[in-house]
This record gives sequence, C-alpha cells and structure tokens, in this order.
Amino acid sequence: MEKELSLLVAKLQGIAQTGKKYGKDIFDQERYEELSQVTKELMSILYLNLSNQDLAILVDQDEGYATPKVDIRAVVFNQEGKLLLVKEKSDNAWSLPGGWADIGYSPSEIAEKETLEEAGLTVKAKRLIAVLDKSKHDFPPALTYTYKFFIRCEPQNELLATGVETNDVGYFSLQEIYLLSLSKHRNIIDNFEMIFADYQNEKKTIICD
Repeated sequence: MEKELSLLVAKLQGIAQTGKKYGKDIFDQERYEELSQVTKELMSILYLNLSNQDLAILVDQDEGYATPKVDIRAVVFNQEGKLLLVKEKSDNAWSLPGGWADIGYSPSEIAEKETLEEAGLTVKAKRLIAVLDKSKHDFPPALTYTYKFFIRCEPQNELLATGVETNDVGYFSLQEIYLLSLSKHRNIIDNFEMIFADYQNEKKTIICD
C-alpha cells in the first residue's frame, strides 16, 4: 500500500509541476500551486523523516514538464566473473556504482565517472544492458519517479579505492551477493540476477521494462 501511495503522490506532483508551467491563467496557476502544497503535505505524512529542505528540493526546484529522473548504474566484472560493488556510507549497504545523471554528461560518461569516484576504478562504458521503470519492480516506495539505466563497463586497470560516499569496495559472485545487505533503494536482487544472466549468456540485447 505504501508503494502505491508514493506513486500516486509522485503523479500528483507531476500534474502540479506541469500545470504551473503550462496553466493558461492566474486561476489555473493558483490551483496548481495549491495542489503542489497539498503534495508537500502528503509527502511529509508518508515520509516523516523528510525535512522542509528535502521537500523543497523534491517539489519546488524542478520546473517545466515533469519527467522521470534518471539513475545510472555501472556493471563491471573482473576476470573471475565477479561483479563490482561499493558500500554506501549513507546506509552502510552494498550497491552498484552509480547515481543520478548529471547535466552535461552522457549516460556512458556518468557510468565511468561514478565508478571512478566511488570505487577508484577507471572503466570504459561498452553497452546498455537495461532500462527499468523503478516503480514497476520490487523496489521500496520512493517519491521520485525514476528510470534506471544499467551500463556494462570494462575495467581499464585493477585499482580499487573507496570514495567520499563509499566505505568499502569489492568484487562478488551472485551467491555472495545473496548474503549481502543491499542498498535496496539503489538495487534489488532481481537486478543482480538480470546482470549475471546477461554476463553469462552475453545476450547483448537491451531489456526495456
């Protein structure tokens, strides 16, 4: 139920944001602004730990037609067929290297940049594995409507190092990943099963789901 409510609130926010951009007159603008404030109140009820600053970032800072945010994740295997993961300081749990797409960078450049920053590893992006609508998979509830890009990358060296946002880094088999504490807002076990199936079969097909 919480996930369904979060999705409805995200849709309301999208309507309010788009309406404030394209509303035809002052009365429309007032109604959409009121809808935006109601959305903030609903967010604060659903997520009691959200500060006023967090709410302002979620609701007020984006402009124009509301579209999904893009989360880029780098998929890096070593020669033993193990997958690169980083341990996030924010929740002390494991994740694929990655983060929000930055303006001015292509998806491939984001995957390469985030891997270097979070794992200390230089990689070269090779191909897109999948684009997933986060709301249609078994992720925890979230207020941000997100598309997740999984990009296969090849390591250019063997150096690993933690970054500002990470406190550990390493390579893991799928069996080892089953035993890890995962950062479930960033990746779920289904993602890893998909990634290893792609690696083992070299499907070279893009999953769009």
